[in-house]
Amino acid sequence: MELARLPLRRIAWRLAEGIDQALLVLIVALSMLGLAALFSAAYQNPARLVSQLGNLGIALVAMWLAAQLTPQTLMRFAVPAYAFGLALLVAVALFGDVVNGARRWLNVGIGRFQPSEIMKLALPLMLAWYFHKNESTLRLRNFAMAALLLAVPVGLIVRQPDLGTAALVGAAGFYVIFFAGISWKVLGGLTLAFVASLFPLWGILHDYQRRRILTLLDPTQDPLGAGYHIIQSTIAVGSGGLSGKGWLNGTQAHLEFIPERDTDFIFAVYSEEFGLIGNLVLLVLYALLIGRGLVIAANAATVFARLLAGAVSLMFFTYAFVNMGMVSGILPVVGVPLPFLSYGGTALLTLFIGTGILMSVNRHRKLVQT
Repeated sequence: MELARLPLRRIAWRLAEGIDQALLVLIVALSMLGLAALFSAAYQNPARLVSQLGNLGIALVAMWLAAQLTPQTLMRFAVPAYAFGLALLVAVALFGDVVNGARRWLNVGIGRFQPSEIMKLALPLMLAWYFHKNESTLRLRNFAMAALLLAVPVGLIVRQPDLGTAALVGAAGFYVIFFAGISWKVLGGLTLAFVASLFPLWGILHDYQRRRILTLLDPTQDPLGAGYHIIQSTIAVGSGGLSGKGWLNGTQAHLEFIPERDTDFIFAVYSEEFGLIGNLVLLVLYALLIGRGLVIAANAATVFARLLAGAVSLMFFTYAFVNMGMVSGILPVVGVPLPFLSYGGTALLTLFIGTGILMSVNRHRKLVQT
């Protein structure tokens, strides 16, 4: 009732409070490009567009709510969110629904959802809280404990199996550890250990995962099977040329050569229709978004806020890099959407909540560190 008695200008001001205009403009611009590409990928079907607009509306509300929270409130959510996410991952391993050979979903009666999405934010929240609490006494054992906190959920996600989500969750956690100040010597040692473990790791990969890696090296060995995605997407990207074939004129998409063209492979549709110039615009928007996030992280008031904002900013980079690399044929095909462009609700919600967290950190950057 109190809100209803306020003038419209004051209502708008209250709703806009805490919203970073630069971030909002960037994600809206990316979302508009996504809607244009989605409309073409869905054969100009308005129902698909309306559905994505609904997803965007929900995501914007979630972003606004996250922006209203203080970093101190987010800290209080860190441990419960991490514990809840772990419990759900264990529940997936025990009771999850199996779809196409993967156990990734929980059935909650009214539908299914993928609990691993929660960890994309819960893990960096937990690690940022952990390093904040141990800021004055950081030792190598603290980084080892952080690595364990990272390894448990990533291991459960790999077991599903879901390498794409595991890579995103693992990267988000690694960014927190990196920004916390881990030694370059330790990083070098871990890199050598990872390279040495590649051969035994090859033996525990699933057959389809090994095929994806081999197909990356030579997609023509199975052009109608495992190599089909990469071959068709690279044809679409290359055929766009400098300025593209024009909106709604992409032949690879409209003749149904590109699989999953409205989700994981929407970048192929976008590249074919908007060309190199369109791709440069997209890259500039992503660079500005990531740069703005890192500036917010650098000016954060607390260690927790700095680590969390830095991890969220580079999460956007990971999403974009992995998806574009996958579609362009330089990375294996994994289920990673293009941020703010791919159709879908869950990943979009995660990205917008992450943006809201950045807005919260920026809004409270002048708080005195405690």
